[in-house]
Amino acid sequence: MPIQLRDIEYFAKIAAHRNIGRAADALGLSQPALSMSLRRLEKSIGTKLVQRTPKGVDLTAVGSALLNHVRRLRLSLDDLEREAGDLARGTSGEVRIGAGPGFAEYLLPQASAELFRTAPGVSLQLEVEDLGKLMPLLRAGTLDLVISGISDAPSHGLSQEHLLDDDFVVTAAARHRLAGKKHLTLKEVANERWAMAAANTLPWQQLLQAFARHRLPPPHVAMLSNSALVRLQTVAESDLLNLSSTRFLRQSGLRGRLTVLTIAELAWTRRIGVTYRADGYLSPAARRFIDILKARARIIASESARPPLRGFRETDPRGL
Repeated sequence: MPIQLRDIEYFAKIAAHRNIGRAADALGLSQPALSMSLRRLEKSIGTKLVQRTPKGVDLTAVGSALLNHVRRLRLSLDDLEREAGDLARGTSGEVRIGAGPGFAEYLLPQASAELFRTAPGVSLQLEVEDLGKLMPLLRAGTLDLVISGISDAPSHGLSQEHLLDDDFVVTAAARHRLAGKKHLTLKEVANERWAMAAANTLPWQQLLQAFARHRLPPPHVAMLSNSALVRLQTVAESDLLNLSSTRFLRQSGLRGRLTVLTIAELAWTRRIGVTYRADGYLSPAARRFIDILKARARIIASESARPPLRGFRETDPRGL
């Protein structure tokens, strides 16, 4: 007996509720009708998918495996619906983007404006969150693209395209007591207070690992904020230190108020890229947006090769 798509959808609802009665109520069906659908699906597959419990039902091993396939099938159906809609409307549709606060602030505004200029029928949906919250949304098909730091090898089921590299440096207020020193060791800043992003971010991990490698106590983090601009503004008016992206620092509007401290142990370069589902549907607009981001990244990279910006107090010999 061939499997009916309706029975699969009903099975997914049973799996979600773990109770046939509640699943039937959610579907607007009678309990006998839903039980009949479940028996029909089990007969088509040739084995039991659920087992009865005092509180409802639990999935068997085969039921759990089927549920994983159902989730992938739903993503495929969603992709098909979006692709068919794009073709029917003759437009590029909607692009759903996720990005961390720093990336959203210095990479996306001009790239988004360029997309609207070249494809006025497109709409953008932007989620600005930490990476730990964005990746589950990408895998679930809620987002098309995530702009973030990338690794050398993408996780299973994901594809990555490199945009540019981003250097990180330690920043302090221009009037900070360490501002006049050209070279510092990590031990010399071991007792300083820091402003950092959330604990699950790569900059935080780099800082923590550097302190651990040199057998120093964990850094004293006095401020946590996922806004890179708020952190830099606070650092400019306080004695806090911050591990900062040089690219964002260039666009922070804080020239003359910040200095870069040269601490070799904290020199770090992050690879930035676009991540998307390897087997997911990328609309023409999403593909176009990736191309725009790459062009924008080339411009940013060329600007970084220019002489240092005036107005910053720079102690880093590489310039900022």
